[in-house]
Amino acid sequence: MKNDPRSHGLWECSAPLAPPTTRLSGDLTADVVVLGAGFTGLSAALHLAEAGASVVVLEGVEIGFGGSGRNVGLVNAGMWVMPDDLPGELGEVYGTRLLHLLGDAPSLVFELVEKHAIACEVERSGTLHCAVGAKGLAELQERARQWQARGAPVHLLNAEETAHKVGTSSYSGSLLDLRAGTIQPLGYSRGLAGAAIKAGARIFISSPVVDAEEADGGWRVRTHNGSVWAKWVIVATNAYTTHVWPQIRAELVHLPYFNLATKPLSANLRNIILPERQGVWDTNEILSSFRFDQQGRLVFGSVGALRGLGQSIHPNWGRRALRKLFPQLADIAFEYEWYGSIGMTSNNLPRFHRLARNVVSFSGYNGRGIAPGTTFGRTLAQLVLGYIQEADLPLPMTEPEPVRYRAVKEVYYEVGAQIAHAATARF
Repeated sequence: MKNDPRSHGLWECSAPLAPPTTRLSGDLTADVVVLGAGFTGLSAALHLAEAGASVVVLEGVEIGFGGSGRNVGLVNAGMWVMPDDLPGELGEVYGTRLLHLLGDAPSLVFELVEKHAIACEVERSGTLHCAVGAKGLAELQERARQWQARGAPVHLLNAEETAHKVGTSSYSGSLLDLRAGTIQPLGYSRGLAGAAIKAGARIFISSPVVDAEEADGGWRVRTHNGSVWAKWVIVATNAYTTHVWPQIRAELVHLPYFNLATKPLSANLRNIILPERQGVWDTNEILSSFRFDQQGRLVFGSVGALRGLGQSIHPNWGRRALRKLFPQLADIAFEYEWYGSIGMTSNNLPRFHRLARNVVSFSGYNGRGIAPGTTFGRTLAQLVLGYIQEADLPLPMTEPEPVRYRAVKEVYYEVGAQIAHAATARF
């Protein structure tokens, strides 16, 4: 997008076309104006429109421009935080609610894909969280125990079972989560947009919001070429928030993440590597992830930005790391490379904010945007529609808290990933 092949890479080249949209021109009125056309904003718009509300979505660039169109495409349940730790972080009531909601979140994604016939290369064979060494295996053993105590369909696999499913003996075990799967994320975003438009929502791209102010009992949200007056505002810009309600950006540390996609592999290789088509990520502190697309390309990613020195360091690391995992891929070339930003919070949990009267947001997905973003979008729609109250939400209402030394931390992540990837191939 924006003539940058490193923004969305493979996903932009393989996703179905976005539904026809235009730039906002003139002044409109709606019940709700949604800022951001990613998973959260589009899910909110779809559920609001299906309930009969008048909805306008304002997107600064294009549908799925932010993390929603760039990520790996793993549709995972839960968050990074261990299940037993959530009540301690959020209190018993909110912790239990969030566990139930996000444990079931992948099913909502798959239901929407089926209901609206969204072409997004959906695979429902689960995901594999792979253990690196004894420490990684101990972490997964505990995670498995906690989820299984709650009846979740997760299974701890030993090294041999993991090698059979992944195609490498590099891991000491894995956690198979049958609730999860993979999608083509930009295709999913565009499909949600098409479904929302069909339900009656109006979506405008190339329409960045320049300011917002209370007016006539609601909010007047302005772009360069028009405005929308609405009673409610949903802010769904997350890590790509700019200067309007900038307190969201101020509490998020950007973690860069890149993906590299090989050329399509042969049928023989696809029968050995991830033969059941699970998506994978590992327990390393600087994690890596990989999965197939439907054309047989292996999409391989890790922490880092493909700019400056990272343009050469990270792809070179990717070749070395793939060679260690799968020696058969020693001579494989990457056809696509792209990257984006993950919004990280101080406790690895998302945030719900009431930014002003009738202005609400969820943000801070910490690399788990697909299923939580879809689910929280529906939750915001339910709140605006009056189906639920703030006291019924899965997260407490909090005030945004700026992260100290945020810029320093972001530089540390980017440069640290370059140093780590320059020095090692991980295994």
